[in-house]
Amino acid sequence: MADSRLNSLHLEPARRQEYRRAREALLSARGSHTLFICRDTDTSRAGHTLIQEGKGAAQRELTYWLSDGEFIYPLHVGVNTLGRSSNNDVVVDDPYASRRHCAILVHSTEAFELHDTASKNGTYLNGMRLSGPALLKSGDEIRISERPLLFLTRSSDSDALDPQATLSS
Repeated sequence: MADSRLNSLHLEPARRQEYRRAREALLSARGSHTLFICRDTDTSRAGHTLIQEGKGAAQRELTYWLSDGEFIYPLHVGVNTLGRSSNNDVVVDDPYASRRHCAILVHSTEAFELHDTASKNGTYLNGMRLSGPALLKSGDEIRISERPLLFLTRSSDSDALDPQATLSS
């Protein structure tokens, strides 16, 4: 596995199979344009980035991010992982969050998808539990356990963009 954030060795066999199916769906949704943009990105990096809310210029420079009211979590084109494990892009400090709870796929076309990665307690989008990948738009609320995260973007036409445009032919 090239991206250590998406390994499944920590899971018991039944959940491992479910997680692998979810991971495969996430990775196949990336598409050729998004993969091309991400080809030089080092996905083996450990750790995450967060910015204290209200710290000035940093937020003005972001294109897409999550906010929990206290911190801002920058997102990048490609797969952004969320969960309890410290090597996620967004670390969710909650004992009811799975190690690899969900992922946000930012397409090169600035379309956005939320994928639950077989979490035990589910991922919620605007109060509804995900049953499959869902398109995101600026202002959507993602909830992991009792932790709400607001998805925000500067893209004005993100609703009109089709994530299928990044799929390879």
